[in-house]
Amino acid sequence: MELYKVQKITEANYGCEECGADGPKAEVTLVQLITDNGKGNAEDTKQSVSCAPGDSRKVELTESYLAEIGIQEGKTVLFGADGRLRKYVKVVGAIIVKDGRIFATQRGYGEFEGGWEFPGGKVEPGETPEQAIVREIREELATEIAVDSYFDTVEYDYETFHLSMDCYVCHVVSGKLELLEHEAAKWLGKGELDSVGWLPADVVLVPKLEEMLG
Repeated sequence: MELYKVQKITEANYGCEECGADGPKAEVTLVQLITDNGKGNAEDTKQSVSCAPGDSRKVELTESYLAEIGIQEGKTVLFGADGRLRKYVKVVGAIIVKDGRIFATQRGYGEFEGGWEFPGGKVEPGETPEQAIVREIREELATEIAVDSYFDTVEYDYETFHLSMDCYVCHVVSGKLELLEHEAAKWLGKGELDSVGWLPADVVLVPKLEEMLG
């Protein structure tokens, strides 16, 4: 995976007469990030960049598209499987297991309201993924968890951003998994995981989780 940092955005030339139907285009200068050991987590390297001439590139994008996908100077981006530039979003997901069942939550807000997911959230600067997932569950569910093991990383192109989600198998240390942000929750056992409407990135994990539950 090739990650880039948006180094500079040069405003569009509004006097251009050959801009096409999509309107004036801005020039975006990208510098390739040096990522970690193949997982593509730019935060792990504190946004280190290589300044060799061959590592930078320029692309032209309409300002309306830049606004739609929320790309600004300093953001981490990548080119998706379809070749479109997208913002890169790094998150963590908790696979909380108890008595052979997995805890699933239904999102109660935002663009994906109503979809089912593994609870979690964004990795903050300076955090390890393990630290991030413990903090997120404390904030979202008023519960302390412990990380047992790394499970998988999902890479998924949504329409306006690319999601990279590190998932960890966890267990509850204390707390009652209170729904402070989510609409609903369920404990799902083997054969029940496909009974809810998972968000597109989360559903990728279902077959492997079925195997884990045996």
